[in-house]
Amino acid sequence: MNRRQLLAASALAAPAAALGGSAGADPPRQRGVVTGAESLARDGWRALAGRRTGVVTNQTGVLRDQTHVVDSMVAAGVPPVAVFGPEHGFRGTAQAGGSEHDQPDPRTGLPVYDAHGLGAAALAERFTRAGVDTVVFDVADVGARFYTYVWTLYTAMQAAALTGAAVVVLDRPNPVGGAARGPQLDPAHATGVGRKPIVQQHGMTVGELASLFDAEFLPSDGGRVAELDVVPVRGWRRDQLDTGLPWVPPSPNVPTRDTALVYPGTCLFEGLVFSEGRGTTRPFETIGAPGLDWRWAERLNTLGLAGVRFRETYFNPVFGKFAGQQCGGVALHLTDPARFDAIRATVAMIVTARALYPDRFGWRPDNWIDKLSGSDRLRHMVDAGAGTDEVVGAWSGELAAFEKTRQPHLRYR
Repeated sequence: MNRRQLLAASALAAPAAALGGSAGADPPRQRGVVTGAESLARDGWRALAGRRTGVVTNQTGVLRDQTHVVDSMVAAGVPPVAVFGPEHGFRGTAQAGGSEHDQPDPRTGLPVYDAHGLGAAALAERFTRAGVDTVVFDVADVGARFYTYVWTLYTAMQAAALTGAAVVVLDRPNPVGGAARGPQLDPAHATGVGRKPIVQQHGMTVGELASLFDAEFLPSDGGRVAELDVVPVRGWRRDQLDTGLPWVPPSPNVPTRDTALVYPGTCLFEGLVFSEGRGTTRPFETIGAPGLDWRWAERLNTLGLAGVRFRETYFNPVFGKFAGQQCGGVALHLTDPARFDAIRATVAMIVTARALYPDRFGWRPDNWIDKLSGSDRLRHMVDAGAGTDEVVGAWSGELAAFEKTRQPHLRYR
């Protein structure tokens, strides 16, 4: 029996057993959705006792009562040796592309390292410096390939492979559900917002992605981790959007659950000259630019897109694109989130905007849209006059292939 096989009999299996049934089984109905972190906390973090844990987390790493997992571990007498913050930082204070510097945590005194933007070797050096033998990952994702937290997970797994550390993922629900949608990344366009060929809306939890990363990508990218364990979410279904769990904004510009639901699509507007709503109270749900008017919402509403209505809106961003300028555009209102397809809706928005406002429409000069969509195909098809169905249909083959690739790694019904 090798180290990986020993995980099935390790102490990390104890919390699942304590909750009743096998990993992934539903707990009693009154308990609702139970995150992986909650499972370990209910057992006093006993599964991590004696380990030198480094926790990769941020403000979303909380229990149902809003206690942060790091504070809970310290209170239980099982403190980590260090904390590692992703983009936006451990406490979530930084804007897009930013992070918090290395510093002691003022509450616990634990060393906090800035992990954002580090390569595997640099992160491995910090694991070694802190004496980490077990990397615990607990960060809430938003389910989009270009949301950087899953690539922090990937780098942490690479660094763990370099140091021989075990990896424990405390799983959480995917807030946009379990459906896979959108184009797959072309590796030629890999960046920090998409390192490996997964689709734009992957429909996986971070625990499922960790399994896929370990099996599909790490073997040819430095080697698999010595030990990987996923502490599962309990009582959650793949199609379940309302979990009953408290919503903690995973970054400053994803303030609500509705923001998360539209984000896998409307984040593409970062690659256009239009505002994606940063600097407003509803980023990614408010899209526009100076000179746009009521016609965009009216045209979009004639398309009958499932689960959404568009409202004519006017706004004045306080930062970001067009800060201090009046913009016109649309506000997205979700009428049936279960039927809403953020990527199809966004493609329709882009195609319609190009037709209505040819003098206003444009891509960012750096072709950032290619990094977000995963290739130059979307840009070239829209510029050639392709319609929504043609654009969406262009990635059907790679989407089907990804769904087949991810199938062995799915844990939830």
